[in-house]
Amino acid sequence: MTSVYITIDNEYSSGLVSDLSDADRRDNFARSIACLTPDGPAGITHKLAMFKRHGIRAVFFVDPMPALIWGVAAIEDVVAPIIEAGQDIQLHCHTEWLGIAGDANPLSSKRTGQNLFDFPFEDQCQILDYARGTLIAAGAPRPVAFRAGNYGANDDTLRALAAIGIRYDSSHCPALPQTRSRLSLGPETRDPVLLNGVIEVPIGSIGKLDGGQRHAQITALTLNEMLAAIRHARDTQRPNFTLVTHSFELINRRKQAVNWIVRRRFEGLCRKLGMAPGISTDNYRDTPPILPNPHAHSEPLPASALRTGQRLAEQLLSNTLYGAT
Repeated sequence: MTSVYITIDNEYSSGLVSDLSDADRRDNFARSIACLTPDGPAGITHKLAMFKRHGIRAVFFVDPMPALIWGVAAIEDVVAPIIEAGQDIQLHCHTEWLGIAGDANPLSSKRTGQNLFDFPFEDQCQILDYARGTLIAAGAPRPVAFRAGNYGANDDTLRALAAIGIRYDSSHCPALPQTRSRLSLGPETRDPVLLNGVIEVPIGSIGKLDGGQRHAQITALTLNEMLAAIRHARDTQRPNFTLVTHSFELINRRKQAVNWIVRRRFEGLCRKLGMAPGISTDNYRDTPPILPNPHAHSEPLPASALRTGQRLAEQLLSNTLYGAT
């Protein structure tokens, strides 16, 4: 069996913050987490319902850093429905909130930065310890896995995770340039690898016509591309494949309107994976990723002119009708 990890980064948007009031928090929650629209919610509760309907296990990476300005209750609102649905919660962290927090910045250095790699090892340990403690205080079990906001990790991040007892990281995206992540891994690392005391679990990818890779994100690939990539992983005996989405990706947050193309893509993925032979959807709590055969060298799904053309047409239509998330 090939384990497919559907991972959802659940995060308030620092870009939507205005006056830090409770009303500001509720509006941010409505746009970024619940994703309330005239056509009903398309965020966390919608995804949980889809997973239940199709028997999907998923991984919810939750960012607790907004508690710096809105308190732990703001994170409890994110955690509670996931716990109630029996899904897996792991740790996410956007360090942009340190700059917004002002005097509430928990670092002894009071340093701020957009990514974890902007901070020295000691500060990263403090940030991750605060984030983990806050997530647990909000009702989540002790996390065993982590993903950096913006994929902005470096080797010190892995050392810091190991130091606080977090076993897995999923911040390496081989399809994206090194400006996003500064881990000492290249685009050829597409399967889990042990690095600095942590098992690094890369984001999935497919081949591009120019020889590069495209990352396996709900808004970046068509349904056909995602399913073809998963079947390719199964047929080449890869132990696991990771997909990424966000709490808000099924809508345009500023317009609070459903993106029906992406929503149907997501729903189609859940439906197909729920009955796919040789494939299971898994999580870090119950069935964490395993290291592959050390002699294995996985290649991504080869590029296809037909699939690429279909994606370009679909993305053009999506952006024209609905705009960016």
